[in-house]
Amino acid sequence: MRTFLALALLAAPADDFRLEGVPTQGGLVTGEAPAGAVSAVLRTPGAADVSVTLDRGRFLVGFDRDAPANAELVARFADGRELRRPVVVAPRAWRIERVDAPLRAGRTSAEFEAVRPGELQRIAAARAARTEATGWRERFRWPATGRVSGLFGSQRVYQGVPGSYHSGVDVALPTGAPVVAPAGGVVVLAADPARPFTLEGNLLLIDHGGGLSSAFLHLSRIHVREGQRVEAGQLVGEVGRSGRATGPHLHWGLRWRDARLDPLLVAGPMPR
Repeated sequence: MRTFLALALLAAPADDFRLEGVPTQGGLVTGEAPAGAVSAVLRTPGAADVSVTLDRGRFLVGFDRDAPANAELVARFADGRELRRPVVVAPRAWRIERVDAPLRAGRTSAEFEAVRPGELQRIAAARAARTEATGWRERFRWPATGRVSGLFGSQRVYQGVPGSYHSGVDVALPTGAPVVAPAGGVVVLAADPARPFTLEGNLLLIDHGGGLSSAFLHLSRIHVREGQRVEAGQLVGEVGRSGRATGPHLHWGLRWRDARLDPLLVAGPMPR
């Protein structure tokens, strides 16, 4: 797994964590755990420990858009010992639009309020699924190429009240444009086109292993089924405007566990 950031192996003793890449808000790093470690966690002040999957000693960790500056990796050994490695997370500047008007309350309906909790439960269950996928080790590609119309992390502030930030990258494309798997994985959720999600529309989730997953929103068609293994570059769907969308586009979101990540840091700049 590579990022577009220049990978620099951070010097560390043989019995310490070795990290590849620069820990950054919205970014990923890969690395190697100390020899003999049986488990590892990412520890952040004020939050519960997050499990780090070790695959023959290799691992990846992601840092949320709002990750604090200081964290630590903790390796655990069979004899009860722990080894801790401080991690400094580099901050980023986000595109913030300040609007001199109050945040309007979203319009809801009885039908939406009845359906939405079940949708969220289904999405959460799919994200929690653990598969044998190893796509996280691959170099990620863009699932579709086109004009980037929405950046990860951008946010509006209404009279000092922050709205929710954009949790992925939008690519403006016509309905029917192909969407491919950015890396290998296993399909953990494929919406039924006859019953799309109210906001996400025809939603597709792919688990890449190691806690990393991709979400593709607003699709017009889905070409894979739940439980299916997919390879990098394989056709998995088509761009659309299902769910809450003002026009046809692909929304690609990435998560490591519950941390929302910037696809631009994972797949690199959009190919020309």
